Amino acid sequence: MSNIYFITGFPGFIASSLTNQLIQQHHPKKIYFLVLANMIEQARQEIERISKTTNYPTDQLILLAGDITKLNLSLDESITKELSESVTHVFHLAAVYDLAVPEKLAHQVNVEGTRNVNQWLTSLNRLKKYIYFSTAYVSGKRNGNILETELEMGQSFKNHYEKTKYEAEVLVRQAMETIPTIIIRPGIVVGHSKTGETIKFDGLYFMLNVFERLKFLPWIPYLGDGNVPGNFVPVDYIVNATLYLAHLEQAVGKTYHLTDPNPYTMRQIYQMLMKEYLNREPKGTIPLSLAKWFFSIPLIRKWLHVEKEALDYFTYNVNYDCTEAIKDLTGSNISCPDFKEIISTIVRFYHMNKNDLTKQVKIR
Repeated sequence: MSNIYFITGFPGFIASSLTNQLIQQHHPKKIYFLVLANMIEQARQEIERISKTTNYPTDQLILLAGDITKLNLSLDESITKELSESVTHVFHLAAVYDLAVPEKLAHQVNVEGTRNVNQWLTSLNRLKKYIYFSTAYVSGKRNGNILETELEMGQSFKNHYEKTKYEAEVLVRQAMETIPTIIIRPGIVVGHSKTGETIKFDGLYFMLNVFERLKFLPWIPYLGDGNVPGNFVPVDYIVNATLYLAHLEQAVGKTYHLTDPNPYTMRQIYQMLMKEYLNREPKGTIPLSLAKWFFSIPLIRKWLHVEKEALDYFTYNVNYDCTEAIKDLTGSNISCPDFKEIISTIVRFYHMNKNDLTKQVKIR
């Protein structure tokens, strides 16, 4: 019998990309999407786009109004009963990904939301795999080599996003005892390696936002020393690797770092992006403490379209060991591309769409 899927976090960028590839690679019998009521119309438009792209019938892409922060995901009992006898794979991507998210909201969605999803999963009688999207940054302020098997290491955190994703993963690991679970920990996700496509310019793109705003200056300095790894991975690698592992029997019970096995330093990435975007080289260095002070001024932060929390990722010297992911992806022809090889694509898409997408990033 064909698999039936249930996805949270739609129509978010990764969830939409995953849906598109899931249809093309696995030809599912049906896909259910849990969508907030106020996102239904946007989700419907995305469903129509995916259906047109893949020639997959829209009546097999079913939108369910619900909310992970509510008991039983705010689904009707009749729908829950239907899902309990049909769903084989659950992808839980719904979360607040904003580095500057307030603590209360982050806890409500990322922690309590995941707790509710975990509880709801116990009602699914045909469940084969639960694929939970965590983040490599559950490591918090740890330095050094981070293993895929490690989680509770007494770490502190740079922001509420990291802390609540850590707390959520703790809950998922507890659920692993009774639920066939796979945990995915992506690095910082960027656009598609072949097209550059993304739906908002956050994360890596804050550097391009800075270059765009400051290009009138005779020179632009480095931000701090930046001699720490910057782990940026294209969305298509995340999606393809996740789908492969989600259908691999030996993946159950494992955690995977979908990260760059050979990352460049933040300084190198900053230099390469500036060279590609402005055909210029950085000159001089502004101490990170001074840059943080500037970015703490709301008007400057909003003008540059930069979250001040992003600067923390210039500080921690972390290597995300992805041995298990590489081993289990062997033979799949799926690997993380060299970041240098995708820079031109990423920058080209940014240049063509910066006026439309930059404004979608909320800067406080």
